[in-house]
Amino acid sequence: MARRTNKAVVKRFEEIPPFHSEEEEAQFWAEHELSDDLLSEMQPLGEDVLPAPRTAARPVSVRFETQVLHRLRALAKRRGMRYQTLLKQFVLERLYEEEQREGLVRPHRRADRPKRRRRTARSKASSG
Repeated sequence: MARRTNKAVVKRFEEIPPFHSEEEEAQFWAEHELSDDLLSEMQPLGEDVLPAPRTAARPVSVRFETQVLHRLRALAKRRGMRYQTLLKQFVLERLYEEEQREGLVRPHRRADRPKRRRRTARSKASSG
């Protein structure tokens, strides 16, 4: 395949630098392209390599008092996240609690809590 661009050709994967931002990566690929030999060596990715696509989200409008929104933003900032993300997390947690209360979902075991072992007749007799 004949190339007609003025881009620099990357002939080895080692020539691709680590990128610190998407902008830096976009700039690099605007000026570079992979060689035909390198492209022919590439294999398709397995099904489990990339994360599953996110489900579609619908925007909704919710009104909050100014002070509540200020507190939410401050808490999100302390946690290093966006306030919308924190708000969604709060809603999902509360929704799950309410669904548990109504018996619509079963509680999940927490990973950090050790499973309680049932005492069998044998273990009761030996500890007796």
